[in-house]
Amino acid sequence: MNTTKEKQVHISDLHSDHTLWITTLDFCKQEITILEHRMEEIAKRNTGQEVMAELEHFQNQYIRQNEVIDELRHELKVHENALGAMAKDHPVAIDHKLFTDHTGHREEMATFEKLYRELKAEFMQWLVKRM
Repeated sequence: MNTTKEKQVHISDLHSDHTLWITTLDFCKQEITILEHRMEEIAKRNTGQEVMAELEHFQNQYIRQNEVIDELRHELKVHENALGAMAKDHPVAIDHKLFTDHTGHREEMATFEKLYRELKAEFMQWLVKRM
């Protein structure tokens, strides 16, 4: 028997989280584009095998990060749409109803942000070494 009670929150709290997370994901995606342009500049100046292999590592990591961003955005949009449909179906009571907190999304976002920060820091350190 599970005796832990899951946290209950209002729909507006869930929506605020979604908005913040979508904005964060969009920012990271834009930042990846900037970092990829930086990689292109480095590749033009340094055509050695070692540098190209290191750049390929970062390119692959950024491709994966973009995939994760797309997956997370999709999950959040699906959840947001489900909440929106519920609000449409029950417009009067929706502000008073409590929903189970989206702990899974919260954990996924925390993991994404941690890994993204680590990758960005690794890339910045690499840039300093290669400049």
